[in-house]
Amino acid sequence: MPSDRFWARFSHTLGTRGLRWTGRMNVPLYRVSRGRLGGKVGKAPVLLLTTTGRRSGEKRTAPVVYLDVAGRLSVINTNAGNAKLPAWSLNLQANPEAEVEIGGRRMRVRARAAEGEERAELWRKHNEQYAGFDSYEEILPEDRPITVFVLDPR
Repeated sequence: MPSDRFWARFSHTLGTRGLRWTGRMNVPLYRVSRGRLGGKVGKAPVLLLTTTGRRSGEKRTAPVVYLDVAGRLSVINTNAGNAKLPAWSLNLQANPEAEVEIGGRRMRVRARAAEGEERAELWRKHNEQYAGFDSYEEILPEDRPITVFVLDPR
């Protein structure tokens, strides 16, 4: 199986448009297979995150690598190391109410940015699960914020 570093390099080479296209293809495959197809990047699990478009007001769904620590879900907006923030991240900042799909299960969540020790702990655990996040951090511009989101069930 390819390493996390391989997946990090591969996903970064897709660029923002390639990631968006891949995401659009992944969503229906994930839904029809209940996460058996498109449900992992390397060993890291993927959820579908549905946010409300900050300008359009329309529902937008994106596949995102996530961490589950005792039922507490977390996602990071690295966008595979691309300088542009992912749209889902900007949407969550404008409206933190969202929905996640894991396998065939859906639930409503409210997003918040982790800070301090909580952020450091989640960052470490995300990287234990998928080392690609450290790779992305290395290539992102210093002024590009990396937000670790906690998705609290509603």
